[in-house]
Amino acid sequence: MSLHVETPNPHPGLGLTQFVILMAALMALGALGIDSMLPALPAMARGFHVARANDQQLVVTVFLLSFGAAQLVYGPLTDRYGRKPVLLWALAFYGLFAVMAAVAPSFGLLLVWRGLQGAAVAATRIAPISIVRDSYSGRTMAQVMSLTSMAFMAVPIMAPALGQAVLLFASWRWIFGVLAIATAAVALWTLIKLPETLHPEDRRAINVAEVLEAFRITLQSRVGMGYTLASTVIFGALFGFVSSAPQVFDQAFHQPEKFTLVFATVAGFIALASLVNARLVNRLGMRVMAHGALLAFIAVSAVHSAFALSGHETIVSFTILQSAAMFGFGILSGNFAAMAMDPMGHVAGSAASAQGFISMVGGSLIGFLIGQQFDGTLVPIAVGYLVCGLVALGIVLVAEKGKLFASRHRPNPDAAGIGH
Repeated sequence: MSLHVETPNPHPGLGLTQFVILMAALMALGALGIDSMLPALPAMARGFHVARANDQQLVVTVFLLSFGAAQLVYGPLTDRYGRKPVLLWALAFYGLFAVMAAVAPSFGLLLVWRGLQGAAVAATRIAPISIVRDSYSGRTMAQVMSLTSMAFMAVPIMAPALGQAVLLFASWRWIFGVLAIATAAVALWTLIKLPETLHPEDRRAINVAEVLEAFRITLQSRVGMGYTLASTVIFGALFGFVSSAPQVFDQAFHQPEKFTLVFATVAGFIALASLVNARLVNRLGMRVMAHGALLAFIAVSAVHSAFALSGHETIVSFTILQSAAMFGFGILSGNFAAMAMDPMGHVAGSAASAQGFISMVGGSLIGFLIGQQFDGTLVPIAVGYLVCGLVALGIVLVAEKGKLFASRHRPNPDAAGIGH
């Protein structure tokens, strides 16, 4: 894709291609910290003699909870002290906590280090978006974000395979070792190549009142809060699947060796959906795309629930139906986020942190509730998806005053091909 740069390159010594790859690498560290662990969860549980098999899901859940909660902190910190120093400190702690997790002598301490890992790496969710916004504007900014997101989406596809590859030659503790090495490499790259992008005159004092005001506006906006809550329950369905997926292949299908392949296939449909959405959303509108995807998500989840409840679920039917549900998720999640931000106006930055906090923390708790219902069958995941889809539909109907597919804005012909 050729990019027409509207402003001079703001990164001396760092070309546009390298800039995009660096931003994607920073954002990918969080996903790598989740998905590379998944093949090792049963081994962790066995190694620490965890009494309840479902407790292994806490390795993912505590990471997600702290990741969501810390997003409230990094926005004000990067606005006050700059993007680069906050990033470097966060990466240093992320790598350190990975090492501590690798040598954790007990399951309880492992969870402590995982929680601190999630809090540290949350900076890689907030800072790169701010850096792109500092550096580019207009179409170029949209295209850079699109390219960054495309590169980032490859991580959930490849990360479980990385974790599985480590397990072929070493213990699960070395997955944390590999994560620490990858973090050190990205931190060094950031230190050497990335300049500070926040101009001195744009630095702002940390303002707790602004964060609280953003929460107030977010909570009082029917549309904004509606789509934030809808995103929350949909993310809850996804997190429920992610946290219990290793057990599904180990205990339900008795084919743990196929986990990485099927997980990569399912994750690939999220990436495919994002590309399809980018091509169609300006033509059809966000509400048509999102509402249609939500109804399809519910329909697929209903079929999946019927398969699971009847006892006829196979690894083939699971792969097909889960991939179809994830395709719907890939379309509706981005559009839900955009529609949640639409009424936020001049508090967009703080509102984004508030919405991210609500959706990540709430989604993590819902996902944990779904995951804890795992009973050796696919029923909890399939029914959890269906219930979350129906709840999200109810919330959307309230937000839209009972009307689906109603376009509120005319398409912008200047945005064609950008995906906005």
